[in-house]
Amino acid sequence: MNLLRFTTAGSVDDGKSTLIGRLLYDSKSVFIDQMEAVEKTSLRKGLERIDFSLLTDGLKDEREQGITIDVAYRYFATPARKFIIADTPGHIQYTRNMVTGASTADAALILVDARHGVVEQTRRHSFLAGLLGIPNVMVCINKMDLVDFDQEAYDRIVVDYARVKAGAGLRHVAFLPISALLGDNVVDPSPNMPWYQGPTLLHHLETLEVERPEGAGDFRFPVQTVIRPHSDTHHDFRGYAGRVASGKIAIGDAVTAYPSGLTSAVASIVLGDMQLEEAHTGQSVVITLADDVDISRGDTLATGASPRMEQQPLATLCWLDNSPQRPGAKYVLRHGSAEARAMLANVEGVLDVEALTFEAATQPLTANSIARVQLKTTKPLVMDAYTQNRITGSFILVDETSGATVAAGMLS
Repeated sequence: MNLLRFTTAGSVDDGKSTLIGRLLYDSKSVFIDQMEAVEKTSLRKGLERIDFSLLTDGLKDEREQGITIDVAYRYFATPARKFIIADTPGHIQYTRNMVTGASTADAALILVDARHGVVEQTRRHSFLAGLLGIPNVMVCINKMDLVDFDQEAYDRIVVDYARVKAGAGLRHVAFLPISALLGDNVVDPSPNMPWYQGPTLLHHLETLEVERPEGAGDFRFPVQTVIRPHSDTHHDFRGYAGRVASGKIAIGDAVTAYPSGLTSAVASIVLGDMQLEEAHTGQSVVITLADDVDISRGDTLATGASPRMEQQPLATLCWLDNSPQRPGAKYVLRHGSAEARAMLANVEGVLDVEALTFEAATQPLTANSIARVQLKTTKPLVMDAYTQNRITGSFILVDETSGATVAAGMLS
């Protein structure tokens, strides 16, 4: 399936929700009754034009305040491709929501107000995009109508963003001058900016090449559960259920179980009531092995290069909890289907958003802090670096007492 997942980000009132609403409307992806409701609400608010942000701002608080609080997911399709959009908040206190919305994204739309240029949230969201390994970033310089479609205003932001790109480690960046309110360069080319000869936003999204390195990577299969039917007919059946995190596997392939290091060969691959010859990234299957190997939930079946097994891994952490980090506190680390108790052995540095560098930590981590840390776990993690595999390279930390998720992390 030709699917593109992308996230939107930017500072408050940069027009993210308006852009998505305009994209849905101009691509004819809005139902008539939805549009009628939005038109009536816009008239009731005394607006001269349709407020396209109402198509995405679904929460009551968002509609009243005119901001995005939660991550709003939207789905639409064109003849060329299907899309899943994650519209993430702009306020600094909701930065953590971007981590959620962008964790599975193939691309990021980062909006910049043409009047204000690159601001703190631009740098923060760009750094998160680089940190989360999003391969493609589109910098949409919005509200060009409010600067009289001036090319110099656009060029200034392109130059200023060069330092952000370098500091955030972004690979592919495209720049588009747009007006989400008027629709310039969103779906149709703008007659107001003849100096811009590049593609419209929709054309760029439709033709963007999707990079999913885990698809061609080494086979990784975190075991979610062991299936042993309690019946005389299937008394010798022992299958391992889970989702293929990367790579592919076929009947007869040799696999190694970690952390034990025991090897066997794939005897069968089952998907529902179907017998498969092979399974690939993203499929949820049951695998049986030729040998009676001791494997339990949280173990990993793998081929190719051996995953690392570490008890003191380095990671980049985004602190999600409203309560600050408690030095010496114990957490439950959830890594795929595996769990271990863990603590932050050392906070090596905290991100300075202005300089886009990690500086020495002078106080405990607080909500939305991004830090480089060293963990200490009670048992080895079967892991890959996040840059190689988003699934086996990511984890969350959960407070033992409250059960709240306090942080999300990417293993180095």
